[in-house]
Amino acid sequence: MIINYPSNPTGGVMTKEDYAKIVDIIKESGIYVVSDEIYAELSFDQPFASLAQFDEIKSQIIVVNGFSKAYAMTGWRLGYCMANKELSSVMNKIHQYVIMSAPVMSQYAGIEAIKNGYDDVLMMKDDYLKRRNFLVNRLNRMGLKTNMPHGTFYVFCNIQSTGLDSETFCERLLQEHKVACVPGNAFGQSGEGYIRISYAYSIDHIKEAVIRLEQFLKNLDK
Repeated sequence: MIINYPSNPTGGVMTKEDYAKIVDIIKESGIYVVSDEIYAELSFDQPFASLAQFDEIKSQIIVVNGFSKAYAMTGWRLGYCMANKELSSVMNKIHQYVIMSAPVMSQYAGIEAIKNGYDDVLMMKDDYLKRRNFLVNRLNRMGLKTNMPHGTFYVFCNIQSTGLDSETFCERLLQEHKVACVPGNAFGQSGEGYIRISYAYSIDHIKEAVIRLEQFLKNLDK
């Protein structure tokens, strides 16, 4: 089973209480769970939870994480995986013949990030929280229903009220007002009628984008 929380694109999270409900199923079935926790540090409204916290299934959990989101190291291509000793040994044998190791400069950058960068993670997390609150509030005020994401730095905005499909909405918004969003159907059929908006930008850029988006909606009503 593959899980990804906090989740892109919705910002959904799982609490420890949520996970507890499936622990017995995972244990009895003997399945392995790949848990993509790349947004672990960007869980806003409750403590981050992982299936690896449950000792009775810990050996069945494969945690995947990296530096691109929390430490803003996208492009450094540095990540890591945690699994039981037997599985890790097999994974290592396969990995060393499939791909070279991460670049030396990326490894040193990762060491520096872990040793001295966590204060910056907390600072950015607080800034993301302010941007999230601003963006969700403005989107709802202009009539685009948007649930509050509890993690990551995206909102999944409902645009069904406009009568446009998600690709048409994003293409026109880009062409007419130079604002780029991702159509919801890029994440599967159930994402149709939504767009993903990132708030990993300065608040000034977000404010300008919101002004342009509101003007786009007004032009649709004419």
